[in-house]
Amino acid sequence: MKNRRQRALGAIFEFLGVTTGVFLLALGLDLFLVPNKIAAGGVSGIATILHYLLGLPVGMTMLALNVPLFLLGIYRLGLKFGFRSLYGTISLSLFVDGLAPYLPVATRDPLLAGAFGGALVGLGLGIVFRYRGTTGGTDLAAAILRTYTGANVGQLLFLVDGLVVLAAGFTFHSWELAMYALITIFITAWLVDLVQEGISYTKAFWIISEESDRIARSVIKDLNRGATALKGRGMYTGRPREVLLVVVNRAEVTRLKDLVYEIDPRAFIILADVHEVLGEGFKQYRK
Repeated sequence: MKNRRQRALGAIFEFLGVTTGVFLLALGLDLFLVPNKIAAGGVSGIATILHYLLGLPVGMTMLALNVPLFLLGIYRLGLKFGFRSLYGTISLSLFVDGLAPYLPVATRDPLLAGAFGGALVGLGLGIVFRYRGTTGGTDLAAAILRTYTGANVGQLLFLVDGLVVLAAGFTFHSWELAMYALITIFITAWLVDLVQEGISYTKAFWIISEESDRIARSVIKDLNRGATALKGRGMYTGRPREVLLVVVNRAEVTRLKDLVYEIDPRAFIILADVHEVLGEGFKQYRK
């Protein structure tokens, strides 16, 4: 009974998350992108072009374009597209058309519109993806095309979005608008990754040293962090050696450097950003 209640609460929480993301996405389209003729790829970009060519409502056009994609997706990929995906697609169309009459145009500067519109769309999409939803569109189209061509999904997404941007440039007789749309696409992609992966607050140290045992003991004792020894071999000398992997937060970076070089001034360190760490000493995974 308890597990069933937790699953129900989890499902409600996920649908609230998808709804929040879709709402932000709709704001980005209505406040910034559509009024400024910025067709930043995807189904929303096609709907924006058709809106100005034929006067069609953007939201309902997006829904009409997504219906055959869903049907073809079910045919080519099977029943992978759950209720959350259908919900995200329909709710986005309703939000876009429902909010449009009541929202002002936030700016007529195309650069500001592209930047802020891309940020809102990226933030919204990232939240939708984080809560296991989708809004249909080109990510679904790319997955379908892959079943026919076998090409990389990322390359296909870039191709589809690029074609939409080119179509917008021809339709609106403005290559400047097409360039603003490219800026929007890059900002959107960056925000989606940021929401999915998180801001880098931890660092991974790869430490190569002859004193790996002493360094590991000091990390455990003085920093209260774990250390993992990986087997390696110096290709110049041919000698086996251990490579230590240590993950710390940003406040501990300098302390760990000092600790390593006090023990072995000749140690070799590689420092890398880590976007998310799950496990003891860091955050726990939650569905």
